[in-house]
Order: sequence, then C-alpha cells, then structure tokens
Amino acid sequence: MSTIPSFETLRYEESGGVAWVTLDRPEVHNAFNATMQRELRTLWRALRRHDAVRVVVLTGAGDKAFCTGIDRNEALGSGTGDDGDPAAAVGPVGTPFMFDDPGSDLGPKTCDLWKPVIGAVNGLACGGAFYLLGEVDFVIATESATFFDPHVTYGMAAAFEPLQMTGRLPFGELARLTLLGASERLSAARAHQIGLVSELATDLADLHRRARWAAEVIAASPPLAVQGSLRALWAGRELSRGQALALGYAFVGLGNDAASLAEGQRSFASGRRHEWRLR
Repeated sequence: MSTIPSFETLRYEESGGVAWVTLDRPEVHNAFNATMQRELRTLWRALRRHDAVRVVVLTGAGDKAFCTGIDRNEALGSGTGDDGDPAAAVGPVGTPFMFDDPGSDLGPKTCDLWKPVIGAVNGLACGGAFYLLGEVDFVIATESATFFDPHVTYGMAAAFEPLQMTGRLPFGELARLTLLGASERLSAARAHQIGLVSELATDLADLHRRARWAAEVIAASPPLAVQGSLRALWAGRELSRGQALALGYAFVGLGNDAASLAEGQRSFASGRRHEWRLR
C-alpha cells in the first residue's frame, strides 16, 4: 500500500474507504497551475496503489468555485508554469505536431485510476474545470452552482473541454455552452434536467452530506466488482456498442471475486435486504 504525500495545492483526507480531494487555491477560484497539475497526477497515481481508499470525492475549497480552469495569469502570462518549467507551457512545442495540453495530468482516468470519483460542485465550474468533470463518474452540485466555457469569448477555440464533455451533455446543449462562451451560464437546475448533474444539494453542507452518503455506499461494495463495473461503463461510453459488449466477458471475469460472490449469495439467501432511498 502506498503512502499519500502532502501537497501544496490540494487538501487530502480519508476515512472509511473514502478519500476527499479538495482543490485548494480559493484565492484564484481554485484555478489550476503547473503545481496543481503535477500534484493531481501524483495523487491519482498514488491512489491506484492505496488499497485503503475505494472511492474518491473531488471538490473545491471555499464557497465561490469548484474550479475555473487554468490560472491564466500564471500559465499564459509568460508561456511557462509557476516555477518556470517549460513543460508547463501551453500550446505547440517546436511544431504544431507536438502540443502541451494543460489538462493532460488533471483527470483520474487519464492517470489510470479506476476507483470511482464523485464530483461535488459548488459555485463556478468553467473552462478547464471540464477536464475534471469529464473524468468523474457522476456529479452532485449545489443549487447555486453554474457551468460555462468562456474560451470563444476570449478568442480561443474550445476543443479539449467540450470533447471531455461529449456524452455527458446532449449535443445541442454542449454546442450552446461552448459557442455562447461567457455570455450564458448553465444553472445547476438546468444541468440536473439534462443529466450533467445527478443530484442537487441545498447548500455546501448538504452537498458534503449527499456526496459522503453515495461514496460510503459504493465503498461498502467489493472493490473488484465496483472497478469492473466502472471499466464496463466507460467502455460503453467510449467504444461502439459491439466493441464494448465484446469486452464484457473480460470485465466480468476480472471483476468477479469468488469470496465476494459467496458472501453476496449468503447475504441474499439470508433474506436480509439492503435499506434503500428513493432519488
């Protein structure tokens, strides 16, 4: 089992199989800089080997924003990252065929973490925040949360962000979000209507309660079954139906543990049923 290091731009807590990862730059609305990019990659990769954690909740510090994308003052002002690292530059490197994508280290799936990640969104979520929201497994948001992508308003083509959100939003809604830029924000209520948000919370405390409940339920299930199911879900999102179905036997074979199956059968045979809630 790995040890989770300490971070400068992230807060990390874990309890009962659930890790809480908080983007912790509230003074800039949790915009990510080169340090946060590196620290997120380090964290996602470390969590792969950290068996004590089965589920992750990803959220933002403060009461104003989940994340507002890249820190433009830092990353775009000089063409390098916060520490002068040329690897943190944004855009073509040498030729147009080599490109530094500022979000290439941000997402859990990009970093090969296949433990479920729940997005808990409060306040603003815009621009590069979609690198993160595009790779969480579902989103819970406060009623005051808003979503938008300002790229085109400021003369930049939006590409990676809307591509991350393909499949999470109906095409017309995604096109509108992208092309109207900073002139319109998607409300949490509308995001809930169209499926981007799975559940609404009244305030920040309620958001944490709802995210904790979902995370703890998932963490109580056998991890192989959870991760096998998660891989199947993402295969269905990213591949054709036939390609994904062809991999189904592999997900079942790898995700079904004999001990977990036996325990599940004993639980079912006992007549004991799980408590449930209606959403």
